[in-house]
Amino acid sequence: MSFFTHSSSENTANSPPPVPPSQAKAMDKSWINLNDRRLQQYKDGVTAFIKFAHENNPQKEKIRCPCRYCANVFFQTYSVVENHLLINGMQTSYIEWTCHGETAQAFSDADLSRRDVNDLNNTNEQVDEIQEILEDIHRGTFMNSTPNNSPDEECDNIIDKDETDIFDKLLKDAQRDLYPGSDLSMLSALVKLLHIKVLNRWTNKSFNMILEFIKSILPKGETLPSSYYESRKILSDLGLGCEKIHACKNDCALFWKHYEDKEECPECMESRWKVNDGKGKKIPHKILRYFPITSRLQRLFMSRKTAHEMRWHKENQFVDENLLRHPVDSKVWKDFDISFPWFAEDSRNVRLALASDGFNPFGNMSTSYSMWPVILIPYNLPPWNCMSSEFMFMTLLIPGPVAPGKEIDVYLKPLIEELNDLWVNGIKTYDSVSKNTFQMHAALLWTINDFPAYGILSGHKVHGYKACPICDSETTSQYLRNKICYMGHRRFLPKEHKWRKSRKFNGKHEIRVRPQILSGDEILSEMESLKDLKFGKHPSCKKRKRNLHESTWTKKSVFFELPYWRSLTLRHNLDVMHIEKNICDNILGTLLNIEGKTKDTEKARLDLQDMGIRHELHLQKQGEKFLKPPASYTLTPKEIEGFLNFVRSIKFPDGYAANISRSVHIRNGKLMGLKSHDCHVLLQRILPLGLRGYLNKDVHNAISDLSRFFRILCAKTLRLDVLEKLEDMIVNTICQFEMIFPPAFFDIMVHLAVHLPREARLAGPVQYRWMYPIERLLLVLVTFIFYIYFIHYWHKFLLKFVYMLEI
Repeated sequence: MSFFTHSSSENTANSPPPVPPSQAKAMDKSWINLNDRRLQQYKDGVTAFIKFAHENNPQKEKIRCPCRYCANVFFQTYSVVENHLLINGMQTSYIEWTCHGETAQAFSDADLSRRDVNDLNNTNEQVDEIQEILEDIHRGTFMNSTPNNSPDEECDNIIDKDETDIFDKLLKDAQRDLYPGSDLSMLSALVKLLHIKVLNRWTNKSFNMILEFIKSILPKGETLPSSYYESRKILSDLGLGCEKIHACKNDCALFWKHYEDKEECPECMESRWKVNDGKGKKIPHKILRYFPITSRLQRLFMSRKTAHEMRWHKENQFVDENLLRHPVDSKVWKDFDISFPWFAEDSRNVRLALASDGFNPFGNMSTSYSMWPVILIPYNLPPWNCMSSEFMFMTLLIPGPVAPGKEIDVYLKPLIEELNDLWVNGIKTYDSVSKNTFQMHAALLWTINDFPAYGILSGHKVHGYKACPICDSETTSQYLRNKICYMGHRRFLPKEHKWRKSRKFNGKHEIRVRPQILSGDEILSEMESLKDLKFGKHPSCKKRKRNLHESTWTKKSVFFELPYWRSLTLRHNLDVMHIEKNICDNILGTLLNIEGKTKDTEKARLDLQDMGIRHELHLQKQGEKFLKPPASYTLTPKEIEGFLNFVRSIKFPDGYAANISRSVHIRNGKLMGLKSHDCHVLLQRILPLGLRGYLNKDVHNAISDLSRFFRILCAKTLRLDVLEKLEDMIVNTICQFEMIFPPAFFDIMVHLAVHLPREARLAGPVQYRWMYPIERLLLVLVTFIFYIYFIHYWHKFLLKFVYMLEI
């Protein structure tokens, strides 16, 4: 039953006697238009309606429900109809109870006139959206029973008085007019004003001034608060909580749960406090800000629109098994459904992705600082909402000033514990579509991160000889002059391929097969030796000496505490955005011979000499100098100028790309300051056209094939048969590159491109797994913090300037 009713038995005992149809015109129906459905007048009206309907339909167990959502379309039992009317309210246009036994002649003139007014003022059932939001929040947050509970069950559910008082206050604000006769409530106006403040980055001072001005032009009796502080105070009860957890300065442990009252770190014995002189407030060294995800996931089901969209993945399944358009079509999703059918049974159970990356909150200032937000993204939503910033929930804000490194597991523990609880126990959640509660569970499918963060989260080494987390210990690598290169991609070719017997690559035949990918159980067994590893960056902790045969893992990842993690086919995603950027930088730096970015250096030519391949590119001694012979990919200064002029002349449609022409420096022969999306556009669209005629056929074809590969891979929809061909295509393309470019060209990011088609086959389109949406969200955070930082110091400068003028 409703949160604002007592038991139905009380209502029945105190309610008026049943009214026969002949006396229906004498009934008072004004209760239908009451906004506050907790009033006794409204409850008595509902009880009278139920008795009236029962008397006129004595043989029927179910009647049409006239609530605002059933709208006399659905048949319900009498107790359910009573609950619906108390919770949802009756249709205000339903004045003639003809569906429940009343004749059309039973209306009084007052009822007819009231109906006309309602038809005029309540077209399309207009209800203040703020009141609807409050009702959804109250049902989802404070209500312990389902709307379909029987009246007797309702008696056992006790609502906390403090919570009810909070809601009463909010409801009164929602019903209070902005000014006498206004169609807008005070709460609705305040929410819209605060929304505009956030969108336009108003300062608190400017918001106070605007409030003061609006109050001065509104009629007498206006109810707006007078300051930003008062506004926040009114809305504070609608906000989501933030838990502050103190952390050790060396990232050893959190002062959380059984360590909550400790004064010293249990691992390194360092003091918890930065300042503790016994006089003022104690200041901790580090504070982890934790935003629990459970309440935010529950709120997705409190809104009728998002609650419906959270079922999209189940209700809009695609027939074509060959097409991938959303993670729901992926093998990872389907395998998860097979492994855990109880989870897949309810479409409202939430599947999540976790993203994390470091950012400097002070922008590009000289201050060196790295904060790490941890963001969760629900995948139940349809494509047009799935990666929107509104549905990205920051759950952790890990403090700096340095990146947490492998100690990120210490900070992830509160989140992992919450995810475990959501998986095992779930949480009772109100669904505003079905109007009942259900046990919501949640599961983490994978992580999204750039490659350094991949290593931090997964625990795999992403530097050195075994840097590839997919090939693992079978990674092919070779040490060059001050650098490790990752070649040997012929092992991914079919066994009968002619290039396997060619000596143009490294002077040898290739007989190895492609590396075997480890399962979750195999990874867990390799990590077992690291399960007792202690975290922390204490200066006394010396780095252990490494041996040649040590594990490729640095820790046992905290994600394996999730019961289902080992069974996942794909746990961490390679980021297409950064792989594209690095490959594009390598190509442009080498073709344009940009100092510091070219891979065709003197050392690279000496590497060829050491390997005994491509003798025509070896350094040639002339007198006391060594000359570097031109390669097939070398562009003359005139060709570089022609290519740069082409790039500068391109005009893009609005919103397609940034103004790349600003990065063109013809005098220096460089493309400088390219962002990730600039490289995305250059690699996929511009390089094949711009380089045509400047490079020989083999080099141009190889670059064109690479461009086509990324163009197909980044499509919004993928086909499994095309991805299988794409996997062969990228191997052939990189093998062509090995015959063209020097070994120094092949850093780990070039190698990782080989594994991208496999991940697309397993997890679906890259738009749901790359870092672009995350980077945009981080940019918003940086912009806000930078703006506050700028205002603060600009204000200080102005004060000093005014002081100097006064002197």
